[in-house]
Amino acid sequence: MRFLAGLSEIADSFDALLLDLWGVVHNGRRPYPGVVDCLAALSKQGKRVIFLSNAPRPHTEIYGQLATIGIPRPLYESVVTSGDAAVVALTRRSDPDHADLGRRFYMLGPERDRPVLALIAGEEVQSAEAADYVLCTGLFDDERETAADYRDTLAGMLRRATPLLCLNPDLSVIRGEREIPCAGALAEAYARIGGKVVMHGKPFPGIYRLAEEKLTKVDTGRILAVGDRLDTDIAGAKRVGLAAALVTGGVLAAELGVGYGVPADAARLSAVVAKADAKPDFVLPGLAW
Repeated sequence: MRFLAGLSEIADSFDALLLDLWGVVHNGRRPYPGVVDCLAALSKQGKRVIFLSNAPRPHTEIYGQLATIGIPRPLYESVVTSGDAAVVALTRRSDPDHADLGRRFYMLGPERDRPVLALIAGEEVQSAEAADYVLCTGLFDDERETAADYRDTLAGMLRRATPLLCLNPDLSVIRGEREIPCAGALAEAYARIGGKVVMHGKPFPGIYRLAEEKLTKVDTGRILAVGDRLDTDIAGAKRVGLAAALVTGGVLAAELGVGYGVPADAARLSAVVAKADAKPDFVLPGLAW
């Protein structure tokens, strides 16, 4: 791992960047300090920037959210989400996991994620009992609930052999100053008791294929993925052969005892990375130029 103060140290080696959003660019409410300046510098250098997010919503929904919190549209090229990856897979149904899902689905997740439903062919039903599969975008109330609150729901799904389609593999995300559970926590709990889970988003290849379709003229070796999670951002990048940079000020900040933009202790970080399946090529305290 090479520790960096900012991306300017390696910018000449890359033509495009796939940037995670939550925990790297913003905390769900505002951009982290220095991020907008970094994006402006990347734009000035002619670097292509695509935000690659495990948001269980269509990418079109993300543009407005970014503008609202202060990320100017001219500073990035596009957004690709796990919601996009799921829509493509459910539209094509070209693999056994999706071809055999059936058409009736029940949405398990908050109201804010409902825009993705407009792009999914099929019939939404009002209970998991009536569904061929459960479309999971998160917890109904991620401010108050945990995966443990869904024990009975998941047990019932297991009895009926109902597959769970997860649109956000992240176990948790930083919102403001809090860590809150994501759909990945429910998927993990369901898989643990023997349920069938179909995943979309990082670290799975589908979302990277969508991003690379937008970067057809960029060599894979000239693309850098930046994220704050070892299990999704870094693992996913390495799985598809991309260089990867870990931001330590996101979801790992508490474990490492740092704040965003504050360099992590090398020995402490090495101990955390040693337990992961994939290791980053570079380490950043935050997204800085």
